[in-house]
Amino acid sequence: MDVPGRLSHRPTHRTDQEPPLKADAFSQLRLLDLQELDSRADQLRHQLASIPEAKELAALKTQRGTVDTAARDARILVEDLTREQRKADADVEQVKARRVRDQQRMDQGLVTNPKDLERMQGELVSLERRISNLEDVELDVMQRLEDAQAELDRLTADLEQMDRRAADLSATRDEKAGKLDAEVAEVALQRKPLADGLPADLVALYDRLRTQKGGVGAAALRARRCGGCSLELTAADLSVISKAPTDEVLRCEECNRILVRTSESGI
Repeated sequence: MDVPGRLSHRPTHRTDQEPPLKADAFSQLRLLDLQELDSRADQLRHQLASIPEAKELAALKTQRGTVDTAARDARILVEDLTREQRKADADVEQVKARRVRDQQRMDQGLVTNPKDLERMQGELVSLERRISNLEDVELDVMQRLEDAQAELDRLTADLEQMDRRAADLSATRDEKAGKLDAEVAEVALQRKPLADGLPADLVALYDRLRTQKGGVGAAALRARRCGGCSLELTAADLSVISKAPTDEVLRCEECNRILVRTSESGI
């Protein structure tokens, strides 16, 4: 009688459990070598996907986008204030020119009518006030332009620093990725002849289980435990396994992975 949750080489009534395959003991042991290579490849691909510099680059790209937007807004503000300053400068110069012209007319005695002279003197006073007000506006615009330019310079420097950092990170990432890609390629070279030398139906089952079981399709039975799910087998389980033909491909009743007997199985 089978113990629930334990391994058995005997067929069960589960519709998802295939009839036992046949493969010589050496092929089954070689399947563990294939699993080791595949696990190594999975580790390398995980390292490729999680290179620290790549993550930092992604975060830096987001940060740079924010700074770049701020720099664009600052540049627009500088351009607007530059135009505003030119207008303020022109307004001041225009009123000053008028003041000079009126003053010269008075100095040259071109205005002789007392009423016109009095009116022109009043206009000169008004022009002085106008010039003072315009110069205040001019100074305010100059100060705002200076502040905006300083902010633009700061943001531009930040962008340049980010670009230098991104270049360094990219170089380091590419170097690491190149090494990992080379290791993945080397593992693939080792895998092909190994997989080609195993029974096709055994490899097909193994590949399908690997997809279903998070990358582990075959596990060793060592010290009475399944290496896939760490289930500890009972003495009765081990007795059943020890009596199974050596060419029978066993499956763990708990995790359904291929269970390969080894010299360390404890049977």
